[in-house]
Amino acid sequence: MWLSFLYRLARRVLEGVRAHQTDTLSKDAEILVLRHQLAVLRRQVARPRFTWADRALVALLAGLVPKDRWSAFLVTPKTILAWHRELARRRWTYPHRRPGRPPLTDETVKLICRLARENPRWGYLRIVGELKTLGVSVSKGSVANVLRRRGLPPAPRRSGPTWAEFLRAQVKGILATDFFHVDTVMLRRYYVLFVIEVESSVVHLLGVTTNPGGPWATQVARNFCCDLEEKGKRFRFLIRDRDAKFTASFDAVFGVTAALCPRISGHRVSGPFKLRKRGLR
Repeated sequence: MWLSFLYRLARRVLEGVRAHQTDTLSKDAEILVLRHQLAVLRRQVARPRFTWADRALVALLAGLVPKDRWSAFLVTPKTILAWHRELARRRWTYPHRRPGRPPLTDETVKLICRLARENPRWGYLRIVGELKTLGVSVSKGSVANVLRRRGLPPAPRRSGPTWAEFLRAQVKGILATDFFHVDTVMLRRYYVLFVIEVESSVVHLLGVTTNPGGPWATQVARNFCCDLEEKGKRFRFLIRDRDAKFTASFDAVFGVTAALCPRISGHRVSGPFKLRKRGLR
């Protein structure tokens, strides 16, 4: 299939070179003939069939044709854009793998539920420790998920607010950050780092790059903190995932202390990073 696509692409490139060398009059005449033949084909063929190589070639070359001239194609502009999205999806398709850890076995799940029912005052960490003595290694989060799915309440809660209560109480001082990507018409991928204010849902675009990394993320974070200083805004917490691009220097920009970074629900909550800790009052 790829050989067919490369052959068709090389053929069209040679035809383009030959058309560039011809004089303007003959080229215009050839275009008129091709357009007339295309109109004849449209009257005779209700729905033309394109192979995958044909779709890839049309979607690729459509980027060189102005959109106001896309009426010359046998398909609609919406179809061409759909072909390009499919081409981008094939370009960035990775082997499918379910995210997260592998599921627990039925025997392990039954054992966790049994320990929780027979020992109602045991917390997640105590159950994890007892399982280790039996030769079963699981995490605290896995135990919590199993008990929650089975409708088993946790042990008597420790003092302190829940995650939802914390968010409601501290929503004015919380930011969240992450990456998203955009694929261009030439199949080039750009990565965008953004920050959102949780209370107001205001989104700040920090930067766009084709090669994201720790130093780049740290630099755009510095620029963002300077903007916060000028606007007089202060935030205490930053929610992010465990992406390797969020390095220790990225946290240091916000004045993060490693001892104050609890992990909650698969995220890292970094805080506090009041601007006065960075000398930016």
